[in-house]
Amino acid sequence: MRKGILGLLSFLLVLGVLAGCSGEKSNADSKDGKVVIDFWTFWGSETRRPIIEKIVKDFNDSQDKIEVKHTFLPWGDIWTKNLASVAAGSPADVIVNDINSVAQRAENNQAEDLSKYLDDSFKENFYPHLWEMVLHDNKPYAVPFNTDTRLLFYNKEAFKEAGLDPEKPPQTWAELEEYAKKLDVKNGDKFERFGFYPLWGSTGAPAWMASADDGKGFIEDGELFINTPKKLDALNWLLDWQKHYGEKNVQAFKAEFGSEQANPFISGKVAMYIDVGTFYTQIRDYGKDMEFGVAKIPAYDENSKHWADGGGFVVEVPKGSKHPKEAVEFIKYLTGKDAQQYWGEKNYDNIANIEGAEAVAKSLDGQAKEVYELTVENLKVTNLYPVPLEYPDYQNRINPHIDKVFAGKMSPEEALERAEADVKKLKK
Repeated sequence: MRKGILGLLSFLLVLGVLAGCSGEKSNADSKDGKVVIDFWTFWGSETRRPIIEKIVKDFNDSQDKIEVKHTFLPWGDIWTKNLASVAAGSPADVIVNDINSVAQRAENNQAEDLSKYLDDSFKENFYPHLWEMVLHDNKPYAVPFNTDTRLLFYNKEAFKEAGLDPEKPPQTWAELEEYAKKLDVKNGDKFERFGFYPLWGSTGAPAWMASADDGKGFIEDGELFINTPKKLDALNWLLDWQKHYGEKNVQAFKAEFGSEQANPFISGKVAMYIDVGTFYTQIRDYGKDMEFGVAKIPAYDENSKHWADGGGFVVEVPKGSKHPKEAVEFIKYLTGKDAQQYWGEKNYDNIANIEGAEAVAKSLDGQAKEVYELTVENLKVTNLYPVPLEYPDYQNRINPHIDKVFAGKMSPEEALERAEADVKKLKK
């Protein structure tokens, strides 16, 4: 009898615990009759956190069915914790994630298919090259939020010194070389100013190689374009720049780079420089009324486009979200014209919503407007390179070989041959 009573008490105790857990979950998932959704970002800086939290507040105040809770997680940690929470079955409802790897997460069942919540016309709100990045098997698994593109920034005062027209930046690689040599300032064997160095700034060898090859990345639709004649030509061209300046001079200059004030372009050490459009804010804040211009990145030759590469972030619903429908309602607001315009204006950032981006450009004036308008126009020739499902680790198979070229340990021909052979081994 005593055992029966104890058993009954134990059973009731378990029921109580479960009821308590259920109550806690219910309270976590609802507030004043509203569905509560958890929104994870890595925007915790003094600049960006107030902006995203203002957007969240505006959404919460705009309706009475959903309450968004913003959770900040540090860069890097956010994605590790996302994967862990998805595996545990307790993910966030909305998360900011990398645009280049959407298909990877969709394939690995780590993100929700959003097609059931979005109508066919929704994609018209976004730049086509960004919308393509969120598709897997022709279904959207995320929505584009922001992006970037690269421009050529050039020092107009240095142009005047060198006898160059400050209103006519170089248009081709050949002109870029010609201008750079005129802009070089040398004292004996040392350079006091570089006219241009293609591997400094927000760019790298893969971007130049793609530009030479009609915008094609290393892998397009599952086909390899690593060891191609144009990419070999580009790699040799890049190596020629290092030979022109000398590896010691390149490394000595690079060692001086540091804070915004020590940026080689802002400090006058480099006359032409490639960076994302938001680099304008560093010049504005630290350039002391620097006279500069912006242009599209010079084309491979007269018959080529002014290609640029870009990146960006998306908002998506992690697999297993308890409230995917409500999460998508918030995503629609977050990527709508008004929220996007607010983010773009306050952060001087390129946004994914076309109408919002055009509104930001109209709201600006002076050189801020000039630079932003060019970034918007440049998005038409900006390529993003998604991580291929067949070759997920391809960059780590290519980059070490390219690095060896500049270290003098491998010829460009051998580097591309070995890189392509190594990538082929990755195919599933």
